[in-house]
Amino acid sequence: MRVRPVVRGVAAVLGLLGTVALVAATDAEAQRRIDLMDAPCTGSPDALVTEPKTDRTYYLDYPCDLRAGEDVTFVLSLHGGGSSHNWQRRYFPAFDWKEAHRLVIATPWSPTRRWAETDDEYLRNIVTDVVQAVGRDNIRSFWLAGHSQGGSTSRRLVCTDFFGTKVDGFLSLSGGRLGGAAPRAPNAGRPRQADDPPPEPSAAPPAPALQAPTSDPDCDFSHILAIGEHEISSLPTTSAPAERYGCDARIQRRDIVDVEPGYVHDGGHQNPATPEWGRLPRPGTAEVFVYPNCDDGRVVADVVRVDKGHTEGVEPNVTRELVRLMVSAKGGKIRNSTP
Repeated sequence: MRVRPVVRGVAAVLGLLGTVALVAATDAEAQRRIDLMDAPCTGSPDALVTEPKTDRTYYLDYPCDLRAGEDVTFVLSLHGGGSSHNWQRRYFPAFDWKEAHRLVIATPWSPTRRWAETDDEYLRNIVTDVVQAVGRDNIRSFWLAGHSQGGSTSRRLVCTDFFGTKVDGFLSLSGGRLGGAAPRAPNAGRPRQADDPPPEPSAAPPAPALQAPTSDPDCDFSHILAIGEHEISSLPTTSAPAERYGCDARIQRRDIVDVEPGYVHDGGHQNPATPEWGRLPRPGTAEVFVYPNCDDGRVVADVVRVDKGHTEGVEPNVTRELVRLMVSAKGGKIRNSTP
């Protein structure tokens, strides 16, 4: 008479244990650390990721403790003309803050060392692959970041059919300011070196300089400019994106102070160096100007690195502040875009 209740009790306990095991397995799966693209989390130079359709490589940095299903901010970081992905990765070393701010950073390269429309497919493929690996619902925001010609390329791409439905923000690293350009300093540009060969005489007139775009991209995204003080003659006190998003008047935040220098500089143009182009990396101070309370969570800001030029690597605390501004902005385009 007592056997049946005991059996039922054992079955109930086993059922409860099974439920607990299932919940534990589900929790364990949710907490599972993942390796993106089978790549090391450190963006190792010896372990570049290959984009299979073009067979070109890129760096991929992501949190070493990244968990399945975790939200991240995705950054596509483009080098400038004459540069490379290795230099760009260290010029804007967002990887130093990838754990603290949950960043996934892809840093591609152009074999001609200058971006052109022929590279667009490669860049689109990188974005598609990273989104698939992370999971579209886990991309809380997506930023284009570009130095110099990489910034002008980001500007060209940001509102195209592919990127316009995905990009939440554009960080211009000395790559042009939207909504009221900052005029270039008179001596801005790559300096001629003492050991350069003399220019060859030519009967042909010099090619005209590339003209800056006459209009800003016409889609919605946050915009941050970071620039060296010596690159520009002045910084505008107003911003068309700030007006577009109903931001309050510009305010100046507390200066950023760095006691450590950035990682890189242009070692090939230090004979002579110019303040406008950039000297050796040094500690320094940066001024931060923000247009607060923008509609729909947008961020519009300018960061001026005092006594710096075009090529000194971004200092640690400036990098951290730029990342903080980026992750504070509205996101969600990739989550809501058409697969």
